[in-house]
Amino acid sequence: MVRGSKKDQARVTEVTFGCTEVSLVQGGYPSRRLLSCLLRWLDIRATSVKPELLSSLYGPAPTDSDAGVWNLLLAALSADPRQSGFDRVRSVLQKPIDWDAVLRLADQHGTSSLLYQNLAGLGDSVPSDVLGSLRQRYERNVHKSLFLARELIRILDCLDALGIEVIPYKGVVMAEAYYGDMALRQSGDMDLFVRKRDVARIKCAVQDLGYTLRVPIPEDAEADYIASGYECTFDSFAGKNLLELQWALQPRFYAVDFDMDGLFERAVNGTVAGRAVRTPSPEDLLLVLSVHAAKHVWGRLIWLCDIAQIVKRENLDWDWVRSEARKLGIERILHVTLVLANCFLATAIAAGMKSKILGDRAVQAFADEIAVAVAAGVSYEEEKLSYFRLMMRLRERRVDRFRFLTRLTFTPGPGEWDAIRLPKVLFPLYRAVRLARLAARFAQR
Repeated sequence: MVRGSKKDQARVTEVTFGCTEVSLVQGGYPSRRLLSCLLRWLDIRATSVKPELLSSLYGPAPTDSDAGVWNLLLAALSADPRQSGFDRVRSVLQKPIDWDAVLRLADQHGTSSLLYQNLAGLGDSVPSDVLGSLRQRYERNVHKSLFLARELIRILDCLDALGIEVIPYKGVVMAEAYYGDMALRQSGDMDLFVRKRDVARIKCAVQDLGYTLRVPIPEDAEADYIASGYECTFDSFAGKNLLELQWALQPRFYAVDFDMDGLFERAVNGTVAGRAVRTPSPEDLLLVLSVHAAKHVWGRLIWLCDIAQIVKRENLDWDWVRSEARKLGIERILHVTLVLANCFLATAIAAGMKSKILGDRAVQAFADEIAVAVAAGVSYEEEKLSYFRLMMRLRERRVDRFRFLTRLTFTPGPGEWDAIRLPKVLFPLYRAVRLARLAARFAQR
């Protein structure tokens, strides 16, 4: 249970997370910290999660009706339409359901298409107007997915002609490879892993296809941006942020130095709308998506649905997954992800992973706190001190927490380049600009 101040403890609601029930109370008040506290945080042992880390993220506690909506969504997403997995759904439907709230929550978590698939076979148990609304969402996603598949193929054909190898992942590629139907996973953009050395050429190529860089990068700062950043995004006539080129897994300050060359070497064959593509191996994708979900505090169920689809695959090399997670210092992130997928979606944890996960009290504490936050409707800001502190505590090794802090503090980015334009010879001073901007920002909080 997460406890707020005394006057916040009047409302309590039980919400089921697949394997347990958690009592939710209205959260407390966020504590404010100055930048000088950051160094002291390194001395805090990451063996448990304190409620105040997430208390600033909580909204009002859900009502009984909210709990019913949440439990229905989890039950429907956990059910396998190819098996007799709907008993839990029918049980939840015995109580009154706020269907408008169900539709809103499914949209929020990017799971409307999956919800439609899993409720469509329940007949009169679901109101016809609700199924009609879900079907409209599903059909819109069909059209969006077909458009994205066509655009992705156009981009891949262009880059192939230039001899540039890229690896699409997530989106329609993930949907077709792991869900068996590109329309079952809601996709908003196209994500491509690229090599650093190819970024400039790919930028020119996609701009010739009608894409425009979302945030222009000064030519004299491009090399530094590629060294410290991880992606650039493009708009098109069809929308903003439609294409993302990623040469690293995350911004450098997160201190997860993923082996991108190895990812390209281990890539496997797949298809999108009949077109052959190379996509990350299931083992690589499991780690990539776990880190991505952690970056966003596991705030959308679709990310855990993706994890569940990968984990269901047979012959997953768990020995390699464990070894690589240990090498990257992301064992805790992987374990929390697997626990959340198990509790929310009843996704089985591999036998070889169970003993270590169940024996790690820090993982269980993190999973409990984050499950409460997700159910309460997490809203967070990635610039808040509480967020950065949480990201540090998710790392099991002290050296990774130290690397996170130092990189966060001294790695400049577009914000610093926009704040002041320095000649190339003075670019090292952007580290001081970064530190000053961070100090000013956090001092105001």
